[in-house]
Amino acid sequence: MTLLLCSLCGPGQGVTAQNTARIDYPYASHKPLREPTIFAEGVISTGDFDSHPAFTADGKTLYFVRSTPTFNLWTILVSRFEKGRWSTPEIAPFSGQYSDADPFIPADGSRFYFISNRPVGKKSKPDLDIWVMEKTGAGWGQPNNLGAAVNSPGSEWFPTVAANGTIYFGSDREGGKGRTDIYRSRLVNGKYTEAENLGDAINTQLNEFEPLIATDESFLILMTGGRADGRGGFDLYISYNRDGAWTKPANLGDKINSSGNEYSPAISPDGKYFFWTSTRGFADKPLEKRLNYQELMKKLRSPRNGLGDIYQIDIGVLGIGK
Repeated sequence: MTLLLCSLCGPGQGVTAQNTARIDYPYASHKPLREPTIFAEGVISTGDFDSHPAFTADGKTLYFVRSTPTFNLWTILVSRFEKGRWSTPEIAPFSGQYSDADPFIPADGSRFYFISNRPVGKKSKPDLDIWVMEKTGAGWGQPNNLGAAVNSPGSEWFPTVAANGTIYFGSDREGGKGRTDIYRSRLVNGKYTEAENLGDAINTQLNEFEPLIATDESFLILMTGGRADGRGGFDLYISYNRDGAWTKPANLGDKINSSGNEYSPAISPDGKYFFWTSTRGFADKPLEKRLNYQELMKKLRSPRNGLGDIYQIDIGVLGIGK
């Protein structure tokens, strides 16, 4: 049996061709997905600004973000796979008042990370911090701020966590190489160490953020914009950890990136699919014919309207490690 993408699985979660066949993950496709495919069109990806998918370990619950078109309020929603379909999303119990986004659940399912501008104690915060909730028998515990070792007076974004507990995230804190950089903080004896900048190999004078770290830290998928080989707005790139040094980030190519913005990289719990958000839309290219009013309104109020949609594709398309 061939081990499939072990670096994407949690400790003790090697996925083999044999045991993968026995698991019926709700997001799994019965045919190859070699092209970008909108996920759960009409329920999850709706024509609103939908983004940032995060599955529970069994793949049966999906958390994601729905935003205002102007991106000034973010809310975390939850949908469950029930009776053969994804349920109508509901606002997650811990969300709905403040801007909450960027959910992440590690492979062991023990914690739930997200960002928020909610107050710390009774003190309001104009910036975004990383928060975490512990798994309980009744769901998720109370959100706790990760504290000063990780959070700063600036904003933090998109936490993802390696198997050893090291957390990777974006931040616009002072002292960076550009407007936003990627940082990491190691977990030592149950406490996070002071965050460190990933350095010149990853960060530039441009914007780098939204890092997806492999559980074994062998590779990093990140969002960045303004590079010479970019496809338009913000693109997704991949960098490999070679003996402790990061390689130059490589563009993930035309099937992942577009003339719009791509972000929120995620890998399914079984390691077989890549999920991400794209603002690609029907108006990115000249229209083939004149639209009437009904046709125009349908396109404007449906997925592919230029707001965020969640996409899915076979992980093999990325060519990770090749």
